[in-house]
Amino acid sequence: MRVTKSSPSWWWWWWMKPAMWYVSMLVVAFFYIYLTCVQYIRGEEAVPSAVGRLGGYPWATQISSHKMVKRSTSPPSLDFSYHDYEEMTSFLRGLNAAYPNITALYSIGRSVQGRELWVMVVSTSPYKHTLGVPNVKYIANMHGNEAVGRELMLHLLQYLVEGFYEGDDYVSWLLTNTRVHIMPSMNPDGFEVAKEGTCEGGQGRYNARGYDLNRNFPDYFKSNNAKSQPETEHVKQWISKIQFVLSGNIHGGALVASYPFDNTPKSLFQSLASAQSLTPDDDTFKHLALVYAGANKRMAAGRPCKGQSGFKDGVTNGAKWYPLLGGMQDYNYVWHGCMEVTLEISCCKYPVAAELPRYWQENKHSLLRFLGEVHRGVRGFVRDEAGNPIEGATLKIKDRDLGFKTTRHGEFWRVLLPGRYVLEAFAENYAPRELEFGVTPTGPTSLNVTLERSLDWDGVVLTSATGSPAGEFWDSSLLLSLHYNNHSVLVASSSGSRRSPLGGGGGGGGDFIFSTLLLITLMHLCK
Repeated sequence: MRVTKSSPSWWWWWWMKPAMWYVSMLVVAFFYIYLTCVQYIRGEEAVPSAVGRLGGYPWATQISSHKMVKRSTSPPSLDFSYHDYEEMTSFLRGLNAAYPNITALYSIGRSVQGRELWVMVVSTSPYKHTLGVPNVKYIANMHGNEAVGRELMLHLLQYLVEGFYEGDDYVSWLLTNTRVHIMPSMNPDGFEVAKEGTCEGGQGRYNARGYDLNRNFPDYFKSNNAKSQPETEHVKQWISKIQFVLSGNIHGGALVASYPFDNTPKSLFQSLASAQSLTPDDDTFKHLALVYAGANKRMAAGRPCKGQSGFKDGVTNGAKWYPLLGGMQDYNYVWHGCMEVTLEISCCKYPVAAELPRYWQENKHSLLRFLGEVHRGVRGFVRDEAGNPIEGATLKIKDRDLGFKTTRHGEFWRVLLPGRYVLEAFAENYAPRELEFGVTPTGPTSLNVTLERSLDWDGVVLTSATGSPAGEFWDSSLLLSLHYNNHSVLVASSSGSRRSPLGGGGGGGGDFIFSTLLLITLMHLCK
């Protein structure tokens, strides 16, 4: 039909109707809101807007996620007193009930006497790992009579959830970009028999079987013959399942941040000289210790506790202080690539509760700043040529002997100071690779690594159709037996002229087909 002024086309009529405009806009708005909600549910939030230097980290950005957090119940109260196992458990459950969107409570196992080893994770993704987001942890009360850290962990949990709810910039950035795991007590049995107001001595230090848990881990330098305890085994399994990047082990009885190695390859007699035992990452470890000590005025002053020597700037190498066998921080670093620092936060191991507010004020900023250090250095993914993640790839910073591995998603993280580095990547059935990269003070460096499959030749064997070796000449239709990674792949070749299979002369067509089939096979194997 001819279109005239008196008979406008259907599309013109459609767009001329104001009501249709409104309907169209509503449809578009509906789909926009729908897709935004899907992204939020999947954790694919938009890139946050930068707000400058938060908490001393220039790359920190403000996240308005606190607006999406709603308390399900009234949060539990927390005073500055010591909480026994039942009280601690009640508080943790109450906090999880009040903030279910940003907390998850789980147990890694039970102590000798059956008490749960509770861990609370605080994050915008508390129940599920988010790709590229690092895990950090604090463990306190490893020695049951060193009680200050146990209480500070409860107050830190409360501070984090309330800070996120109230819109604290640093806390919001931290919990959006980090999964923080906090274990208030690794030795709940020991705590139950320790006595408040006791600054020294060993009552409550050990687990219920009389073992020192910080002498109970495998040792890098020497054999540890101590029988492994349930609490130790649970921690070992825990950190084998979650790849922690950074960790703090909180103790009492001194004022110092102590970094690996705790042990030394020297003999016992030589160890009495208390020489340093440095890791390949000594610069990073010393920096991490200084970050914590520097935000704690009493620790940074280096003043000695009663009967002890002081520590310059509040930090020390563990072995230089005193060597010990089977420590947890060395195990974290050597076996799992997690950088752990031991934080001794009180001269008195179990001071009276009236002093807890002072300890909280002294350590609050140190605890928060230390967690943020996980966002320094390099991070990325290791994938194959098809973009599939490579699990368990071994990574190493060149000239630093101890390495680390990728997660099942191919992720990796390494805390490093600003500078130029070379990353070495290795994986079974893949060609090794080196990549140079730089780390700046303005934020972590993203570095994605692609590894190419390597041919692990057992040999190439040419056989005839009759099964006899194809010697100097082609006798009939030949088969190429290609042994790749212990798998035999047969590729048919042409029958042809009498010629050497690897030399010149004779049937060019057969040679072309043979080469083509071989090339196709190699390309298939290299995928």
